Amino acid sequence: MAARPRGGGRVRFNVGGQAFETTTTTLANAGRDSMLGALLDSSWNAPQAPGPGEPPAAAAAEYFIDRNPACFAVLLDLLRTGSLHVPPHLPEKLLYREALYYGLLDHVRAARWGAFDGDRLRLASSVPGRAPGDGTAIRASPDGGCCVAHGGAVHVYNWMLDERRPISLDHSQVNDVAYLDAATILIAARERLGKCDGGMAAFSAVSGDLRHRFRVAHGSEPKSFTAGALAFDAHGAPRIFASCKGRLNEYGVGVWDAATGEQADFFYEPPGVALGDADRLQWLDATGALMVATLFPKTDNCSIGLLDFRGKGVAWSWSDAGTAASLEDKRVLHAIAMDDERSVCVINQYDDLGFLDLRSAAGSGGVRWSSRSKLMNRKATGEESCYPKLATHGGQLFSSMNDSVSVFSGPDHVLTSTLRRSYGGAICDFSIGGDRLFALHNEENVFDVWETPPPPII
Repeated sequence: MAARPRGGGRVRFNVGGQAFETTTTTLANAGRDSMLGALLDSSWNAPQAPGPGEPPAAAAAEYFIDRNPACFAVLLDLLRTGSLHVPPHLPEKLLYREALYYGLLDHVRAARWGAFDGDRLRLASSVPGRAPGDGTAIRASPDGGCCVAHGGAVHVYNWMLDERRPISLDHSQVNDVAYLDAATILIAARERLGKCDGGMAAFSAVSGDLRHRFRVAHGSEPKSFTAGALAFDAHGAPRIFASCKGRLNEYGVGVWDAATGEQADFFYEPPGVALGDADRLQWLDATGALMVATLFPKTDNCSIGLLDFRGKGVAWSWSDAGTAASLEDKRVLHAIAMDDERSVCVINQYDDLGFLDLRSAAGSGGVRWSSRSKLMNRKATGEESCYPKLATHGGQLFSSMNDSVSVFSGPDHVLTSTLRRSYGGAICDFSIGGDRLFALHNEENVFDVWETPPPPII
């Protein structure tokens, strides 16, 4: 290594035998936490004395780095221009490896895709399935990776879509999966008859190792249970929620401290409200309540409620029980609270979107079905259907139906975009996180990755 470059001066590199020249201003774009940015730090990069018989100027001539020169050229151009241009002959995985060495992986990731915008998404890649049978769920990681649950296994991918060590539950069925953070995956599993397994556990997203098994106690006595839907409250004292079914009708929603993993509470199922069989849980930050939805076809009568853990009661509820049945009876298949927490969006088997007003007394207004937001049914002849799913992000509403994901925008939820690809079959689940949308197909057992292109460099 040569002497520390002066501010504003030129810097020369010899990378794998190829010469490069740049400025300290360009290197500063790498950030102090990177290898190249650290070259500007006097406390890290002290001047070196010339070698025996070496003139003083030679010590400051250049830096030698024994790495791939083609990748260095791409990374140096990224620091100069802010945009990423990868030559066709250069494998992206090789570029990612070199970016990791220089501490520039975050720069590459930021240049690969921009801030999430449902109306500007493009198909970035498709990843073949790794297990037989239909997938249970796909979940996006906060850092742009994802995991896919199949039967009793969860396949984990980093943001470069390299598969990590899978998590196996030894034949227990995965009911739900979620990221507690980028390094930790929570898995809810079904208890097998006579096995005392199932329940909920935390695993390392990197190694797949078991980190913690969550316990449920009733009357201070630990009990085995089946864990269903999962949710989090990340504000204040972080909490984890899971719908739970015990062997002795111990149905309800369990609550655990996310920091310690210890049980903090248990909301027992009141009469007429199905909590243990809940398909979906969602914490509402502003309201300070947990939305619990039990949906068709798990139950004939769909119900949605808001649980108030402080008052130990149901603050709001709606059910289609008692409504007149007909040939066109609309069954709620999925539900999600909107970002403003004023309403819950639902979808039925006819692809209609509907809305429940959370400000009405006990859901007295009923479902307001929206014909303007009706999805287009593009089911091909002979194609297997999947139940639709809903998600929200950045004020937009997303809904899967058959082989596409529809995007709705604005206060009236107008259809503004449709995401679709040509093969893979119907979408059985999708998830948004890390500025990406992941869609899992049932037939080819493949998942698609949708990204927003980065903004143009002016």
